[in-house]
Amino acid sequence: MDFNGKTIWLVGASSGIGEALAFELAQRGARLVLSARSEAPLQALQQRLGPHHAVLPVDLADRAGVDAACQAILPLVGQGPLDGMITTAALYDPGLVREIDWDKAEQLMRVNLLGTLAFAQAAPALLRKGGQLAIFGSVAGYFGLPKGQFYSASKAAVINLVESLRVEYAPDIDVRLISPGFVNTRLTQKNQFDMPFIMEPEAAAKAVADGLAGHRFEIHFPKRLTLGLKLLQLLPYALSLRLTKRLL
Repeated sequence: MDFNGKTIWLVGASSGIGEALAFELAQRGARLVLSARSEAPLQALQQRLGPHHAVLPVDLADRAGVDAACQAILPLVGQGPLDGMITTAALYDPGLVREIDWDKAEQLMRVNLLGTLAFAQAAPALLRKGGQLAIFGSVAGYFGLPKGQFYSASKAAVINLVESLRVEYAPDIDVRLISPGFVNTRLTQKNQFDMPFIMEPEAAAKAVADGLAGHRFEIHFPKRLTLGLKLLQLLPYALSLRLTKRLL
């Protein structure tokens, strides 16, 4: 997509990759509707980007709130259908599976998977024909890695969902899957291990925008990490599980 003059709804814009992506898309000429749970960071971001961008708080864990935001967004931008919808929103709580807190796991799944589903279900009513729906998965969803806790499982489910959406919504909606590796954000700062090929949010945002301007279904980066994990998927379990055991 050429973002110049396009109207994009960006969920998860208050920090991390989402915030960096807001600046990247704005620099490319997009008009943004900035969403996240908390309004104050969005207002601060809008002041930095300019008044022609809009703020619309939404919590993907709240289905009624998502529905209300979908009802409000087109009148808010004051024009026809959106050109694009992007969600980066996710919760992350690393640790071993046996240590999973049930309440945290439930909230994580409500945001990461069910919130993504609610956002995706709204796309046909909000996007112009040929508009773009971009959803963040993660390379953590490629394979069940130790200490990925429930986050990895939720992202595996998201990847599966987006693959289905790609087929179901074609050709009216251009569905894209975004699979980042390690990016230096407040979420990955929870990790207590060395993160290979870690990127800054600004570099990740550029990779996302460049990918969305192209034609590939999946945008994954950095390749030095993602290609190795894709190879892991191809190995027989007898070998792949032996390799991931070393990560404990």
